[in-house]
Amino acid sequence: MALMDFIKKQFIDILQWTEDADGTLAWRFPMAEMEIQNGASLTVRESQMAMFVNEGTVADVFAPGMYKLNTQTLPVLTYLKNWDKLFESPFKSDVYFFSTRTQLDQKWGTPNPITIRDKDFGIVRLRAFGIYSYHLTDPKLFYQKISGTRDTYTREELEGQLRNTLVAGMTDLFGESGVPFIDMAGNQDEFGKAMLAKAAPMFAEFGLSLDSLVVQNISLPEELQKVLDQKISMNMIGDMQRYTQYQVANSIPDAAKNEGGMAGLGVGLGAGLGFGQMFGQNIANAMQPQQAVQAAAAAPVSADDVVATLEKLHGLVEKGILSQEEFEAKKAELLKKLT
Repeated sequence: MALMDFIKKQFIDILQWTEDADGTLAWRFPMAEMEIQNGASLTVRESQMAMFVNEGTVADVFAPGMYKLNTQTLPVLTYLKNWDKLFESPFKSDVYFFSTRTQLDQKWGTPNPITIRDKDFGIVRLRAFGIYSYHLTDPKLFYQKISGTRDTYTREELEGQLRNTLVAGMTDLFGESGVPFIDMAGNQDEFGKAMLAKAAPMFAEFGLSLDSLVVQNISLPEELQKVLDQKISMNMIGDMQRYTQYQVANSIPDAAKNEGGMAGLGVGLGAGLGFGQMFGQNIANAMQPQQAVQAAAAAPVSADDVVATLEKLHGLVEKGILSQEEFEAKKAELLKKLT
């Protein structure tokens, strides 16, 4: 009877894995009731690693190559099974294959704004997003901490954990760096490198290597972005009086269309801004586009200020307050300051 059972058994002569599903990180070779023959062939392709697990204990790990399974190629398993005295063939062992291909274009981002203390704006909430890539480097560690005895473990199952790990690292980095939001937003490449250095050890704990991390955007929520835009505009113009003149100039075309026309505009702005008698003078200044433009450009400006000023002046052209010729003349004057 024992002889018949032996004849009916199926024996494994070749162990290999062809990755037929994109995104699979770990795959267990289907054993069923089959057993592995002494001298069976193990094929591990490039971008793969294989691992033998004996009764829950990790044994031998194989890099890419072709192997003939015996006591020489399975030293740990030989020790665990005490084969140095008598090699048992066939034998049973769990065999896992792992994909070491680089997992590209993985998305990360803040599902909700994160709150930090900023040097320029005080307490603010920021959003950020980007992409990253990684690959599996330590099958034993990945098996022990992540995939376990699962038949298959996929990239999608790990995605949430890795994304939250990156966001947690980014939150700490924001708090530790003390770098103002403006500087972070203007140096996204450097900030991405700092994030990679911060998160790489956390990936290593899972048996993974974080290969690259790109910050594609850092931004404020919409309501805070409006405050920032207003602050930039005020800094560009120089002082409140010039800012008021600019606001008045922008309001004239719209006010003319509303009920009450220019009179309504005068009453509303005079009361709201508390300028009283100065309001009439502000209107007069606003009606002289060339003088207002010259006043706005009097102080030295940076390259960013020049670009922002040109955008504002272009808005005056579209509203008919500034002529195209005046705009071109001012544009040439501002651009000279950049050379």
